[in-house]
Amino acid sequence: MSASTISEFYIAIGQFINYRIALEEEEADRQLYLAVPLDIYKRFFKYPFIQTVIRRNQIQLLVYDTEKQEVAQWIS
Repeated sequence: MSASTISEFYIAIGQFINYRIALEEEEADRQLYLAVPLDIYKRFFKYPFIQTVIRRNQIQLLVYDTEKQEVAQWIS
């Protein structure tokens, strides 16, 4: 895990959690997903610590392929 990747992860998780709380106030029926590029998902989201953070915070993921410009996977 590189320092910049983990820092970006911390920022993204913090933003996600705050945005989810804000959405609960205004649009409780909306589903929020964290969008993650496929290459980052494959090499970074494999770490047990990262998986634990995602699971404990109940973060749904949208994994997208930047080369094909399409959604590769929805993970609830």
